[in-house]
Amino acid sequence: MAPVAEDGARIGTPRLVLRRPRPDDLAGLHVIMKDPRVMRYWSTPEHETLDQTRAYLDRLLETPEGDEFILEHDGQVAGKAGAWRAGEIGYLLDARLWGQGLAREALEALIPWLFAHHDWPELTAEIDPRNLASHRLLERLGFRVTHAATRTLLWRDEWCDSLYLALPRPAA
Repeated sequence: MAPVAEDGARIGTPRLVLRRPRPDDLAGLHVIMKDPRVMRYWSTPEHETLDQTRAYLDRLLETPEGDEFILEHDGQVAGKAGAWRAGEIGYLLDARLWGQGLAREALEALIPWLFAHHDWPELTAEIDPRNLASHRLLERLGFRVTHAATRTLLWRDEWCDSLYLALPRPAA
């Protein structure tokens, strides 16, 4: 894992800043969340309106000391990453930045931060088994499949399956 430089609310990597969400993230976050490619394997389809993204951002802002971070790349909103539920990680990255290793860079910084700030025995992730890029990324980071389930999420009119992965807390 990459070394983490942090001040409590910000985590720095060579190309990213992971920071707490702010109200002025709305426009940048909406550009990402309205993209069908980005949202294809998310729990909801792409956002059709700014109000949908505003509601999502408002939920993030309700817990300012939470475990959700905005990814900033070159001063612009590039995505989000964090533990949206105790120990369960999730992430989104602007499709224009795919293939550059930024999701891995973000998670390599986030994972040690989460373990350092919580006593969770493991981190978990749920992915659609068709999301091969996320599956490969999580496995490269040490996550292993624990089980699978069918028809776990109705996405528009399509039932989707889930793979569940876990990363144990590193030995001290």
